Amino acid sequence: MGMRVEEARRLARRWVREEGAALPGFGGAFLTGSALWADLSDELPATSDVDVMVIADPPVRIGKFRYEGVLLEVSAIPGIGGVREVLGDYHLAGNLHLPGVLADPTGRLERLHRLVARGFAERRWVLARCEDALARIRDRLGGLDAAAPLPAQVMAWLFGTGVTAHVPLVAALRNPTVRRRYAAVRDLLAAHGRLDLHEELLELLGCAGMSPARVSRHLTTLETVFDAAAEADAPDYPFASDLTPAARPVAIDGGRELVARGLHREAVFWLAATYARCLAKRAAAGLSGYEDGLLELLDDLGAGTPADRRRRADRVLAALPALRRTAVSLIPPGAPA
Repeated sequence: MGMRVEEARRLARRWVREEGAALPGFGGAFLTGSALWADLSDELPATSDVDVMVIADPPVRIGKFRYEGVLLEVSAIPGIGGVREVLGDYHLAGNLHLPGVLADPTGRLERLHRLVARGFAERRWVLARCEDALARIRDRLGGLDAAAPLPAQVMAWLFGTGVTAHVPLVAALRNPTVRRRYAAVRDLLAAHGRLDLHEELLELLGCAGMSPARVSRHLTTLETVFDAAAEADAPDYPFASDLTPAARPVAIDGGRELVARGLHREAVFWLAATYARCLAKRAAAGLSGYEDGLLELLDDLGAGTPADRRRRADRVLAALPALRRTAVSLIPPGAPA
């Protein structure tokens, strides 16, 4: 029997009380991600971490680490805006509308949570959050830099494209999860009889026709580069803690789990993101090598060159009006105006 979500959240609260509260400029902390959205009685998957957002000034990125048997992912921001700003931000609103405040020395986070929870399902704010997601796609894909290092090019294209999976989730008041976004949006669209749209989202990413064997091959290649990146010393790389032995169950085993469930195509997004991060961390440590595996994956996605990524990005941008119309159709009909 693994750990229940309730226990994992209790441990996150303890870490905040015993260690997080000592950070400079500490202003509170709250849960984010899947452990916030899950039922307390659910078992926390071995391939999941517990995300904690800390308000600290100056902000620090602590990253992933083991704490009393749970894998925590701790990030920080210097502050947080007012209720209107939060309600229009699809990440912040998705987290703060649920009861997940872990520490609140001023009482502001709890007051903000209550107001965000009250307005979260209002149609005007759902539409605002959809527009927020669409704007992030345009910003990321509009600014692709062919002169940037390969990992940076890939991440800009990949995360710009990947937000397309978030738009329907945001409209339907679902969790815009990071690693499992394509699996989550598949569940949503299947429930609405719109798996055709899911195929379109996979096609925009370039993996609609990818076979289980091909994805497994890329995962096997990734395992090797992940272990090589885990050994690299690059403390200044912002995502270094995502590429450690402690984080391996999330990055590698999580992908294997999706493949085993028949969701091999849905595993490709995080597979590619992890590969690019591995190369970026090694580069930050002054190391090279292992580029061939990423280039092979990119070729399979039709994104092997800067020109290919530009063409794929333009296809995504051209698809946004239709994606917006679909998202609007997924807003719960009872949502107050």
